[in-house]
Amino acid sequence: MSFRHCCAVVLLGLVGAGAMADQGRLLATGGASSLEGGAGGGITPWAVLAGYGERGEWGGDVFATRVQTADYRLDVAGLAASFDNRLELSYARQRFDLGSLARDLSLPQNSLSQDVLGLKVRLFGDLIYDRLPQVALGLQYKRQRDFLIPSLVGARRDQDGEAYLGASRLFLGGAFGYNLLLNGALRYSRANELGLLGFGGDRRDRRSLLKEGSLAVLLDRHWAIGVEYREKPDNLHFAGESDWADLFLGYFPNKRLAVVLAYARLGEIASLDRQNGAYLSVQGSF
Repeated sequence: MSFRHCCAVVLLGLVGAGAMADQGRLLATGGASSLEGGAGGGITPWAVLAGYGERGEWGGDVFATRVQTADYRLDVAGLAASFDNRLELSYARQRFDLGSLARDLSLPQNSLSQDVLGLKVRLFGDLIYDRLPQVALGLQYKRQRDFLIPSLVGARRDQDGEAYLGASRLFLGGAFGYNLLLNGALRYSRANELGLLGFGGDRRDRRSLLKEGSLAVLLDRHWAIGVEYREKPDNLHFAGESDWADLFLGYFPNKRLAVVLAYARLGEIASLDRQNGAYLSVQGSF
């Protein structure tokens, strides 16, 4: 499915969302959709759940995302559903276009793809109204669909599971009168470049404990600006794997639509350095 078709699916998903979108949590507190499908930021999930459903209600998102760097392109489409503001299920399909690397090295494949299934459970706390931050446990199952190239560069397996524990808190008026959202997480994973280059490697084949974090300032009800950081493992000898960071701007005109634009600093990917570029995500919620 092309990125244009994915955006059309997102817009169609807004048609039936009106009745539920005006209820539940505050605008923008559902965040956006991460590259792996769960609710939160772009490159890392938050402890929030998809959509705007509260206790006893359903919520959900559909989304499409494109990341364009100097040599690569990543397209992601997916959906997530939550119930009772307690449990979230998500799915994302990722397609990584190898661009100039495939042409220069005459690779047998010009793209890599992956399926990501996610489960997130809010353990305790609340984003705003509890003394404790909202804390959630996430589990992800990832299956790399084009394993020939990852196997040739040293990846050990084409599928794997990982887990993360995240905490999120919204401080009303916490940044010079603006609302401030802080998120931190620890991830237990051995995925190479999210899993698109397989899992484990010839340098190391055990899971690492990786740090992730986000900071967002809500400029008003509709606009947010912030930064994200995601630590990455370094499992393969053939190329280093850089930590990721971005600077993002989010627009939330209502509870049915979110648009996120970011400048992403992804560093070295599959032996090519300085892979920095633009990130665009469109999300429909209910």
